[in-house]
Amino acid sequence: MTETADAVREVLIDTLELSRTPAELTRDTALFGALPELDSFGVVQLVVALEERFDIVIDDDEFGADLFETVGSLTDFVDSKLAA
Repeated sequence: MTETADAVREVLIDTLELSRTPAELTRDTALFGALPELDSFGVVQLVVALEERFDIVIDDDEFGADLFETVGSLTDFVDSKLAA
């Protein structure tokens, strides 16, 4: 995986206090709806943590189920924000 993917996995584990290792979170690992820790409050915490870690801004209109569908979709989104 890429550096961004590794960092996203670390943020997910730390922010949501997941009892998983980074290796267990693959690109295809389902997030929203699959992780009980990723509820509405968890989403807000995760967004704040991602913004701080990557020095990006995630606008309200960018929130959507597809953004938090998998580790891969979240990583791709962060990569696109970093490239902008």
